[in-house]
Amino acid sequence: MNTMIRKLVCWLTPAVLAYSAVALAQDKPAGYPVRPLRIIIGVQPGAGADFVARLTGKMLSERWGQNVVVDSRPGGGGVIASGIAAKAAPDGYTLYQNGFGLLLQGATKRVDFDVLKTFEPVVRTTSQPYILLVNPNLPAKSVKELIAHSAAKPLTYAGSSGVGSTVHLGMERFATLSDIKLKHVAYKGSAPSILALMGGEINMAATSAMSAIAAMKTGKVRAMASLGLKRIPVLPDLPTVAEQGFPGFSITNSYNLWVPAGTPPAIIAALNRVVSQGMNSPEVEKRLAASGSEGVDPIPPPELKAAVAREYAEIEQSVKQLGLKF
Repeated sequence: MNTMIRKLVCWLTPAVLAYSAVALAQDKPAGYPVRPLRIIIGVQPGAGADFVARLTGKMLSERWGQNVVVDSRPGGGGVIASGIAAKAAPDGYTLYQNGFGLLLQGATKRVDFDVLKTFEPVVRTTSQPYILLVNPNLPAKSVKELIAHSAAKPLTYAGSSGVGSTVHLGMERFATLSDIKLKHVAYKGSAPSILALMGGEINMAATSAMSAIAAMKTGKVRAMASLGLKRIPVLPDLPTVAEQGFPGFSITNSYNLWVPAGTPPAIIAALNRVVSQGMNSPEVEKRLAASGSEGVDPIPPPELKAAVAREYAEIEQSVKQLGLKF
């Protein structure tokens, strides 16, 4: 190292360290976090939601130097998990991950609190379609053949998190559109649903792309259709339900991170910033794409709150139109 470069490095080092300290201070509120964080999820380990929660926790842990524990509380279509999260202190140390399922809980009155007043949305992490899996012994090879096959006997299916889940609502909507005969069977998450499908206990399972792709590799299930509006890049030969005669139909989910209402806005903003940056990094985008999922464009908390309110109104309307009772 020549003398000029050595002088330049000596001059720059204090400035770089000072800049890093300022950047870290701006990255999070003073005095937060000083202890481990917890992310509550309503499904069992191994599900798509579990994968996303652990990915989120890793980002926060690496950025802030605190452990992040993923707390799995399956059952009740997510009601058990949301009930625990709703009672947590609004201090930024308890986070709750859920997608449209939380809104469904409110719209179907399955919880005794107003979900939009009880929780604040922090950040939207990923978006992914569901995939309709069938037992390999089912003779139907297309959605139309499934519908015809159900005429003799209703087809049993499972959703990712039981009664009142996004899948439950979506499949009931599909039954109205197509006249397919279905019977819903509740399980605590995608993992037990897929195991039941492999064992022949049920005919079909609609589960997240992440869980479905892993199950497909075993050869013990068969993919019938993508439930998104477009084909999944890593499964280009798998047609959508929309392509198979039902344009506009889809079952997708977006995972949101929530905190109890009353959590300081500065903490919400900091969480939003770190997770948004992490989810849109090239490394994470590559991992998500391989699992059939994708990140979403960063959405500031106020805009996300408005979007969630619109989604809640749409879900309420769908529940009323279908006349669903849970």
